[in-house]
Amino acid sequence: MKYTKEWFEKWEDEEYCWKMIQKDEYNIQYIKNPTEEVCLESVRKDGINIQYIKNPTEKICLEAIRKNGYSIMFIKDPSEEMCLEAVREDGNSIMYIKDPNEEMCLEAVRQNGYSIVYIENPSEEMCLEAVRQNGYGILYIKNPSEEMCLEAVRKNLDSIQYIDIKKYPKIWDYYQKSVV
Repeated sequence: MKYTKEWFEKWEDEEYCWKMIQKDEYNIQYIKNPTEEVCLESVRKDGINIQYIKNPTEKICLEAIRKNGYSIMFIKDPSEEMCLEAVREDGNSIMYIKDPNEEMCLEAVRQNGYSIVYIENPSEEMCLEAVRQNGYGILYIKNPSEEMCLEAVRKNLDSIQYIDIKKYPKIWDYYQKSVV
């Protein structure tokens, strides 16, 4: 394809841009000054496209996050609402949130127990929520309590392999009763 003056001029025509976004949402990167509707259409198809939008509105940001929680990484100074939406869509998006609060962390582990790995100094409540969502989350909890271990095995029997059964013999008893 030849990048001529005419080619660049086409991308300034609103109707042409709309058609091109309908064809392929990644075309947003070629549009110099896209309208809000064009931006919304693009991020509705793939939230990651927010990276190509200069100065997105809050509405565009929220739409992108609802489609793909990871799009939070491309938003400068996201609001608390945006951060909560991101972890509700994908708990692992917490890794892109600077100084997440307790509510964000809890939402993240409720959505994906593995996201506990991205939380610095998780509370006991966060750890319990993580293993309730996915028993294998026990892998990422330092010094889990007996209650956490039991919750992990209740959720996924195979998570017993990551638990010190010498330290918690009751969990071994529970496991044996459950596999019979």
